[in-house]
Amino acid sequence: MPSRRAFAGFLTAGAGLAALTACTPDGPASSSAGASATPSTAASSATPTQVTAVTPAAATEPSSAPPSAAPSQAAAPSQGAAKQFSLTDPASPWVVVNKHRPLNPQNYVPADLVRPNIRLAVTGEATLMNSTTAAAAEKMFAAAAAEGVIMALASGYRSYSTQVVTYNGYVASSGQAAADRASARPGHSEHQTGWSFDIADGGGACSFQPCFADQPAAIWAKANAHKFGFIVRYPWMFHETTGYFYESWHLRYIGVEAATEMNTRGIATLEEYFGLEAAPDYL
Repeated sequence: MPSRRAFAGFLTAGAGLAALTACTPDGPASSSAGASATPSTAASSATPTQVTAVTPAAATEPSSAPPSAAPSQAAAPSQGAAKQFSLTDPASPWVVVNKHRPLNPQNYVPADLVRPNIRLAVTGEATLMNSTTAAAAEKMFAAAAAEGVIMALASGYRSYSTQVVTYNGYVASSGQAAADRASARPGHSEHQTGWSFDIADGGGACSFQPCFADQPAAIWAKANAHKFGFIVRYPWMFHETTGYFYESWHLRYIGVEAATEMNTRGIATLEEYFGLEAAPDYL
């Protein structure tokens, strides 16, 4: 399969724009790589597990953060919600993973991987999510279908071992600079957390391509995903903050309260929402 970033040269506003993506292609490794990716038999739950908060000062006290530590328009969550979940624990629905913030531990495996009861366009480990994300995805897919919009799961969980094989393959064939444009470095992908996944349109059009933004599944998700706890993690024209160009297919679970607050307040990125520094490139 060609790189999902190889397609990504496209024109916008009359100028060429090379679109980088966080969603790496299926690598040489089997999609079921990693024995630890076996789904758990635990029942799915729609309520995230509470974890000890390790929220940065910028999130709890945005006014005290130095200007260089956060985006120029930092907007922290409401004080009532800001202390609920950790921004660093991979088991937290608020964990922020980007080019400055790798997972800790980097070989993290969710303890509750399950296969959601939704339409699948993939096999193996890519069909998995953590149980909270799976339960929310089932509700979202059903609501979309009730309105005549058919979604499919295009890519879910991606193990650390799969990322290593994929990334190293790019480095060996094209060098590290090209690899960083084609594949997230191991341990820097939201897919490893179980909190994110990629969607495809039921008709299969434009998967992992810029034109997916015009497909019914993408249009519906952009307008409604927050009702089920999801955001479009890499929005249009925020690549200098997130490190990735627009991915209309990449959804991230953060909970209904936070996703709705971001939607209501017009906040586009997790970096801005939590008052974190922009992460356009690897450190």
